[in-house]
Amino acid sequence: MTTALNHVGGVWQRSGGADFLDVHDPATADAIGRVALSAGRDLDSAVEAAAAAFRDWRNTPVEDRVQPLFRLKALLDERAGELARVITAENGKTLAESEGELKRAIENVEVACGTPALMQGDFLEDVAAGIDELMIRQPVGVCAIVCPFNFPAMIPFWFFPYALACGNTCIVKPSERTPLTMRAVFELLDEAGFPPGVANLVNGDRRVVDAILEHPGIAAVSFVGSTPVARHVYAAASAAGKRVQAQGGAKNPIVVLPDADIDMTGAIAADSAFGCAGQRCLAASLAIAVGDAAGPFVEAMGQIAGSRVVGNGLHDGVEMGPVITQQSRDRIEGLIGAAAGEGARIVVDGRGRTVDGHPGGAFVGPTLLRGVPPAGTIAATEIFGPVLGVMEVPDVDAAIRLVNSGRYGNMACLFTGSGAAARRFRHEADVGNVGINLGVAAPMAFFPFSGWRDSFFGTLHGQGKHAIEFFTQTKVVVERWPEAWSRRF
Repeated sequence: MTTALNHVGGVWQRSGGADFLDVHDPATADAIGRVALSAGRDLDSAVEAAAAAFRDWRNTPVEDRVQPLFRLKALLDERAGELARVITAENGKTLAESEGELKRAIENVEVACGTPALMQGDFLEDVAAGIDELMIRQPVGVCAIVCPFNFPAMIPFWFFPYALACGNTCIVKPSERTPLTMRAVFELLDEAGFPPGVANLVNGDRRVVDAILEHPGIAAVSFVGSTPVARHVYAAASAAGKRVQAQGGAKNPIVVLPDADIDMTGAIAADSAFGCAGQRCLAASLAIAVGDAAGPFVEAMGQIAGSRVVGNGLHDGVEMGPVITQQSRDRIEGLIGAAAGEGARIVVDGRGRTVDGHPGGAFVGPTLLRGVPPAGTIAATEIFGPVLGVMEVPDVDAAIRLVNSGRYGNMACLFTGSGAAARRFRHEADVGNVGINLGVAAPMAFFPFSGWRDSFFGTLHGQGKHAIEFFTQTKVVVERWPEAWSRRF
């Protein structure tokens, strides 16, 4: 039983809060750790430590600030196997998926190591006679990062390596469902040599989040979670004068044209819909089959969904692990039933899935629904589970209208052999991430993780240049040095 401690000012600390939660392995329901729900004074201590460290850290040359990031990258490479097992134990995804998550985290460290070039400013000589003007980037201060359960390693790395490299200090609040991964990461941060107080870890629930949004010592907030909470975070933190980036939920459609390679499309779409048990913010949850594509696509998907191996993510041969909790399983199964009640046909039913030796596991099998009504519950609800609903439309125009009719705008993908159709789709789809013959359009770390409409609140996203811009504020300097003044010396 590992206790998820806070890490404040370079020291591991027990929370001052009286409440604890058990951390459960979703595959077995066994308690594998405990996490304290921190009190307001715990956050105050972390902000004080971060503010004190900021004074020296912001004045540390940027080339020196990235040196601990280089060491962190090496440590992450070296300990990736250990970290992947921690992720799988508390999140449930397969070991291969955990290893893939860590690779994306490491990519962000690599990009953040380029901050000496990325945060350079601009200079223009002689904007007027004898007057020069320059724009420089400076850190914003203490930054808070509030993380979800589904990618406990990767998503914090969308933010904090950039924040630190730009000269800020930070406080990371992991999900109380998956706090053990960040505990392990902070042990590596200590080894990497970050000064005390530069990076701090505070565990807790929504009470800590609300305290972060209101705290006068915090300048910026980064958040990933559901749309209702993202909207609340954006509104509350903005009202308190903070800069905010809040990634919300999604209902990601994939469009399949008749000229698509059905075997390839089925394999890719299945990995998107059922990978990580459907608990990705970029998971495909709706398939829009155009014209004659519907029959072959549903047949291919049915075969894949029915044969996918579900079990403990730590076991060899398992292709899909459990969802995060038994409550999530019950909610997902309820939504499958609701879809059937609205007229959808269940082609493959993942409800009631059991795994030998794991009677308490939160397992839901891959589920395929055909004939999902566009106005039904399932078409608009973020299920966050391994469920793919199929709709049928007559042409590309109808497919694009359907893509753009939803409230979310995280991702949309198109499967086709037509370059003209692909170009039109990427131009007209009202989403932040577009995939062509891809099922998960996850940007590389040097591109922003975009999101539109109800999938994102803010202007600057995580990763890449957007992260550099978010974690710096611009200062414009206008200078004149009259030659007559120089003659005095």
